[in-house]
Amino acid sequence: MQSFDAIATATVAKAPNLEPAFEHAGQIKEAAARLTAHKNRRKKRPNILVFLMDDVGWGDFGCYGGGVAVGAPTPNFDKIARNGLQLTSCYSEPSCSPSRATLLTGRVPNRHGLHRPPMYGEAGGLQGEVTMPQLLSAAGYVTQAVGKWHVGENAASQPQNVGFDDFYGFLSVSDMYSEWRDPHYFPEIVYSEARTKWVENMPFNRCFVHAKRGQEATNVEEVTIPVLSLLDEKWCQYSTDFIKGMAKKDEPWLLYHCTRGAHFDNYPHEKFLGQSPARHPYKDTILEMDAIIGRLVETLRETGQLEDTLIFISSDNGPHMETWPDSAFTPFRCAKGSTWEGGVRVPGLMMWQGTIEPGQQSDGIFDFNDVMPTALGLCGEPGRLPTDRYIDGVDQTSFLLAPGGHSNRKFHYYWLTTNFSALRCGEYKMVLTATSDDDAGHAGPGGFTGTLERYPYARLYNLWLDPKETHNYMTRKLTYVDVFQSGIRSHLGTFKRFPPKKVLGQPAS
Repeated sequence: MQSFDAIATATVAKAPNLEPAFEHAGQIKEAAARLTAHKNRRKKRPNILVFLMDDVGWGDFGCYGGGVAVGAPTPNFDKIARNGLQLTSCYSEPSCSPSRATLLTGRVPNRHGLHRPPMYGEAGGLQGEVTMPQLLSAAGYVTQAVGKWHVGENAASQPQNVGFDDFYGFLSVSDMYSEWRDPHYFPEIVYSEARTKWVENMPFNRCFVHAKRGQEATNVEEVTIPVLSLLDEKWCQYSTDFIKGMAKKDEPWLLYHCTRGAHFDNYPHEKFLGQSPARHPYKDTILEMDAIIGRLVETLRETGQLEDTLIFISSDNGPHMETWPDSAFTPFRCAKGSTWEGGVRVPGLMMWQGTIEPGQQSDGIFDFNDVMPTALGLCGEPGRLPTDRYIDGVDQTSFLLAPGGHSNRKFHYYWLTTNFSALRCGEYKMVLTATSDDDAGHAGPGGFTGTLERYPYARLYNLWLDPKETHNYMTRKLTYVDVFQSGIRSHLGTFKRFPPKKVLGQPAS
């Protein structure tokens, strides 16, 4: 495929509410041919499996340089990388709830309103948004959510009310179920009846739940520490049962499988405990995650659905370094809660046997907000994107399916809560605001550390030469200022017609 330069190439805006994107005519034609070939061969639209982990770092898998080298081999993830497309510039948001809402809506946090994680039953979530499962369901897909949710505990924001036919998992975040029960971390609560009762009276549901579309969620079991160690096994079994059941049906499906691992505190299943070379709970949990994706892929193979299923594997943000060593590995600067690369650049693996060419790597930009438009593109329903709100995602179908394809995205926009932080284009990143690296004595909402720094002069980093973002290259590279200033103005200008949204702290519905 011919050479392509993201910085020097103009994008095309298809509608006022859609993010402008590149149009690569050759790869669009190739992708269309591959989709047609699949449809003729398999007689159905593709299934979509999103496998989303918690706080797993860019470098944890062997295919990204980790694996055995960091004390936790990942043969199944590595095999998927060899048999598909490995993305080296896949971007989440700085923390879990903003990332999950962005993946499900195709919108940056300043539009969907989840700027940070809701904690301990706090009101606010996905209510009022148009979601990927809603749109796929309307297109005839069966939609299943399993595992961690954490984009709203209020009824209107729960999975069964935002497009999923069925949900089996918990509504909040791992440590909220476990930390106050563990005497190693909270002896002053564990050994105090009054404080234990105080936590028990907080307005969050301490059980994992089951719910069907439009119905009230019912409690399955209280999430004690022993139960927590079994959750990923229980959820894996639920997902494998779903895959087996769908093999007998004609409808295509979406499976949104979100693991408990490897969010702190880690209590791996007993069969993985102490089994990693590192002999550490986080690393043992990485082994467990690798085994689980292996089981899901094998179930697809056994049921004859592997050729029908696009698999996307990622993590909701970078490592949570405040909990070191119960945290992930990244070669980039900083960590979860920041817009430095270590906070938002995450693993991204795509596999679709027989349709995505195996053995590919790409540094083309792929955002979580691209997942929804791409899913609609893959199933032949791009016209279902809403027109009454701005969609930040772009359809990356041609990027994924054309061998050696180029990303259709020009810019990645970095948002830190309500602050516009930075912009990436090509190998360059312009930074306007960011968190400090000093975590001493500062903690913000959600438990993230550091202070917000606003730079009087923008900084420019070359991410290929300087992935640690330590050398400001601006003075030497003033030629690039215009493309970045234009990109920032255009992005921020969209908020005049499509105003920002904030949902946390609003009354529950």
